[in-house]
Amino acid sequence: MGKTSEIGGLISAIAAYFSFSQLNFVSFADGPFSFSPFSSSNPSPSPQSSSPSSSVQSQPSTLPQSTEAGNSEPAPRAPRNDHPRTTSAGFDPEALERGAKALRGITSSSHAKKVFETIKTQEATRQAELAEKAAEFKALQAQAETERQRVVYDEQRKLAQHQAQTKSQMARYEDELARKRMQASRNQELVKLQEESSIRQEQARRATEEQIQAQQRQTEREKAEIERETIRVRAIAEAEGRAHEAKLAEDVNRRILKDRANAEMEKWVAAINTTFEHIGGGLRAVLTDQNKLVVVVGGVTALAAGIYTTREGARVIWSYVDRLLGQPSLIRESSRGKYPWSGVFTRTLSTLSSGANKGLTSKNGNGFGDVILHPSLQKRIVQLANATANTKSHQAPFRNMLFYGPPGTGKTMAARELAKKSGLDYALMTGGDVAPLGSQAVTKIHQLFDWSKKSRRGLLLFIDEADAFLCERNKTYMSEAQRSALNALLFRTGDQSKDIVLALATNRPGDLDSAVSDRIDEVLEFPLPQTGERFKLLKLYLGKYIAQAGSRKSGGWLQNLFKRQPRKIEIKGLTDDILMEAAEKTEGFSGREIAKLMAGVQAAVYGSPNCVLDPTLFREVVDYKVAEHQQRSKLASKSDEKSH
Repeated sequence: MGKTSEIGGLISAIAAYFSFSQLNFVSFADGPFSFSPFSSSNPSPSPQSSSPSSSVQSQPSTLPQSTEAGNSEPAPRAPRNDHPRTTSAGFDPEALERGAKALRGITSSSHAKKVFETIKTQEATRQAELAEKAAEFKALQAQAETERQRVVYDEQRKLAQHQAQTKSQMARYEDELARKRMQASRNQELVKLQEESSIRQEQARRATEEQIQAQQRQTEREKAEIERETIRVRAIAEAEGRAHEAKLAEDVNRRILKDRANAEMEKWVAAINTTFEHIGGGLRAVLTDQNKLVVVVGGVTALAAGIYTTREGARVIWSYVDRLLGQPSLIRESSRGKYPWSGVFTRTLSTLSSGANKGLTSKNGNGFGDVILHPSLQKRIVQLANATANTKSHQAPFRNMLFYGPPGTGKTMAARELAKKSGLDYALMTGGDVAPLGSQAVTKIHQLFDWSKKSRRGLLLFIDEADAFLCERNKTYMSEAQRSALNALLFRTGDQSKDIVLALATNRPGDLDSAVSDRIDEVLEFPLPQTGERFKLLKLYLGKYIAQAGSRKSGGWLQNLFKRQPRKIEIKGLTDDILMEAAEKTEGFSGREIAKLMAGVQAAVYGSPNCVLDPTLFREVVDYKVAEHQQRSKLASKSDEKSH
């Protein structure tokens, strides 16, 4: 009995094992996945899943989920096995070992055949049950598929309904938009019609107002015309009345003045008659009395002799004083006065004028006032001025200078500015004044140097056109008087002077006598102005001759009162670019020629009817002057060729 129960327990254990294995195999074989029942995807064994029925019932609910999971996600990794006695899925192999042990016991038992037949029968029964459950499971699958298709159909139907509803809404929205657009276009047309109507009404209103205003202006003009006519008639009447009254008063006054004049004339006639009667009586008395006649004749003769003697004596004395104290006749211009007491007034006026010209100097950006020179030459002259001033303060001898270059390049003006900046007096003379003096030239030269030494500040003696009497002494056309004058000047300049700076200016430095050249310490060349200097000169003389042409000139108020002032010149469109263009055209012009050019522009402006200087007129004058300069250059070159 005990062995039978043991055999039954073994059979049940083996059957349970095989049934579990086959059930799992069948269920996973029929499902969508095929893998071992002991793989990691199976859930852990539980007491409820040990029986075949419970395992079969649980699969329909879990199969769709695993199917969906299989379609969307990969299989999860097997859990880590921390217990060596179990598999990675949590399966305990001890029961299998016990079943194998029981199977070995059954095999060795005498009832093995019966046991296996029993197991086979039970297995067949279980297989049949499993087949039924598999069929049931397939039916459930078909039902689930049908349900899924029904759900899909419902979703598609709902989607189609939603799309149809959306299309209907879109159609309604588009229809509404079309109606709104149509309404908006109609509203725009209405607004446009209203605006056109308003514009027409406004135009009609404005036309009406303009007509009313025109009528009012016409009425006011007529009223003003009537008032003017009334005033004119009243004024004419008043003027005629005043004229009549004035005429009556004039007649009365004329009669009164005529009576007064007749009375005055009668009185003067009586006085004249009385005077002539007295004179006639005196003359008769003198002529009849010989003593009185002698006294009268002697008195008249003595009076005439006294007047003549006084006049001639004053002339002689004044000429002597002028010879001792006055300015030499060779001097054309000087910062000193003609007499010592007049120098105070001259220096005061020059100081005031220099102070007034500081603004012009700073405005032109040039330290030499109206003198525009090349920057290097101007720098050299400033250095010479400073050196001359320091030489005077240290009581050292002065250095003589030679200025040479073409005519009109600013040599005289530079000498004047050099004297002013060095603090010296200056005196200007020309070499052409020496030759006409003849034998008096030597005396005048010595007087000139004696007068120059009397300057307390030192004097810069500038001799312009020095080659006129300082040329080579071996020239055949040089007179004896000129040679004597040259010798006198060489005598007075033989030593370095502490009182006089001799500055010579010439266009032909090669014609000077070698002794004169030997007395020169500084030689400065004054070339023709370049484009930059010509541009500055044009701007300078534009302001002097054009912009300041209408300003009040210097002089007494009485002279300005009776002297007609020039018209103010208006400048239009004359820019720096036009002046630069003129500066480029006037190549070869000297500073004097540029000054004459601007004087010609001034004359052309005064010749125009409206007294306006515009670029067209300026260019015409410049072109004319350039052509005139070229013609003079050709004539000069021809004359030089003939002379050679």
